[in-house]
Amino acid sequence: MAITGNCNVSKGVSNAGKQQEMTLAQFREWLDQFDDNKDGCISEEELREAVRNSGKWFSSWRSRRGIRSADANGNGSIESAEITKLIPFAEKTFGFKILVDQ
Repeated sequence: MAITGNCNVSKGVSNAGKQQEMTLAQFREWLDQFDDNKDGCISEEELREAVRNSGKWFSSWRSRRGIRSADANGNGSIESAEITKLIPFAEKTFGFKILVDQ
């Protein structure tokens, strides 16, 4: 996995206002840090922790919006197949630029 730009794939997201570039695989790796129960899915609570760790306010509201935007099957969590639907949320909320192979 090549990291382009100044990407810090750790729980902390702050990059002094610069947009961080990462591949989809790196984004999945970053999200996996918040998958507390290691079930391969990101729950609303786990997404809330990601928002909190990024230093953003309104983590409950933002995490609900993120789940609603990406949870295609309505089970309340983001599964591996739904990760790409979370990209617009992650780019807006975390300031990431996620590079997806086309």
